[in-house]
Amino acid sequence: MNRSYPMKSIFLLTLASILFAFSASAQDAPKPDYGNFSSETLTTKAWEALGQKQYDLAIDYTSKCIEMYAAQAAEMQASLTEPAPAETASSKWALNDVGTCLYIRGQAYEAKGESAKAVADYKKLVGELSFAQTWDTKGWFWRPADAAKQRITVVEFEAL
Repeated sequence: MNRSYPMKSIFLLTLASILFAFSASAQDAPKPDYGNFSSETLTTKAWEALGQKQYDLAIDYTSKCIEMYAAQAAEMQASLTEPAPAETASSKWALNDVGTCLYIRGQAYEAKGESAKAVADYKKLVGELSFAQTWDTKGWFWRPADAAKQRITVVEFEAL
């Protein structure tokens, strides 16, 4: 009598259970809804996902915004010698949204423990889109590059 048959059955049942659990959890992950694909929509959805601790979803939205609007953001940055005044800051929409998305994605990577990716996004923001501004719902613009500089210092210190 071959006694390995029950062991093979147990192994196959265990493997099938693991695969089923993995596929079920993958299906439970929220799927991105890019809406109208505008930079504003993608940035808003990224903030919401970050606030709900849906880090992969935040990374997805920010990556889509960066992919679609990075060239326009770079052009807008190049046209400035300092941040746009509050009265005209919203006219630099691509710069503002892509810069904000780099900051949000850095935050999401930090939350996931992917410090190197977070620092890379923060450094890209500081180095290439430093004039980006983000509207605070309390009624003013703030610069994500300033916040990114602080995060770089903290994350690199923690890595020591």
